[in-house]
Amino acid sequence: MPEARQIAIVLYPGFTSLDALGPYEVFKYLPGAEIRFVAHEPGPVATDRAELMVGATHTFDETPAPFMLLVPGSEANTTTAMADARLLAWLKKAHQTTTWTTSVCSGALVLASAGLLEGKEATTHWWAQPSLARFGAIARPDCRVVRSGKIWTAAGVSAGLDLALTLVHEIAGREAAEVAQLIIEYDPQPPFSSGTPNKASERVRQVAAAELSRLARNRRDLIWIPQIVWRRAISPSRNR
Repeated sequence: MPEARQIAIVLYPGFTSLDALGPYEVFKYLPGAEIRFVAHEPGPVATDRAELMVGATHTFDETPAPFMLLVPGSEANTTTAMADARLLAWLKKAHQTTTWTTSVCSGALVLASAGLLEGKEATTHWWAQPSLARFGAIARPDCRVVRSGKIWTAAGVSAGLDLALTLVHEIAGREAAEVAQLIIEYDPQPPFSSGTPNKASERVRQVAAAELSRLARNRRDLIWIPQIVWRRAISPSRNR
C-alpha cells in the first residue's frame, strides 16, 4: 500500500481555476494521494470567472496537518486572500507540519502575507513579481519553479503543471512523474513564443499589461498591499 499523502488545495473567491486544477490533474496520479479542496466552508467557490465554480470538499479546520498544501493565485482577488486572517492562520499552522508548502502564480503573495517567504527565494506571475520583495522574499523572475527548503513556488498559471510534475518526481520518482505526464499528454508545443515577458514583443507586453490591469477589478490592491506589509511589520509576534 502506498503511503497516504493528504494534499490540500486552497480555494478562495476569485482564484484562477487552472492554478488549482492543473496541479490537481497531476497530483491525482500520485500514489497514495488524498486530495482535498479546502476553504472556510464546504461548497461551491467562484473562480475569477463567476460562471465557473469549484467545490470545496473540506474546511480548513478539518484539514489541520496536510502532507502538502497548495495556494493558487488570482487575477482579481489575491489581496482579499492575503488579508484573510483565518486563511493566513491556517497556512502558518499547517506549514509547521507539511512536507511541502507550495503556490502557483500570485498564490506566492498569499504565502508571503502569511510570513512564509521572508528571506526565501520565490517566483510568481510576471505581473506580480515586484510585490515579492515587499514581503522580504528574494524574487527569481526568470525561473518557472523555485524551491526554497520545503517551499516550492511556481510562476504564472500554466507553471502549476511543471510544479506538480516536479513534486511528483521528488516524492515518487521519475517514472511516476513521467507516467502522470503521459496520461495527461503534457507535451507543450505552443504555436507562439510569447509565454514570458522576455520572449514577447513590446506590443504584446503592453496589451497584456493593460488587460491584466482591466481584469484586476479589486482596485484596492494599491492600498491593501502596503497595508498588509505594514501590519506584518508592526505585528507583536515579529517584535518579540
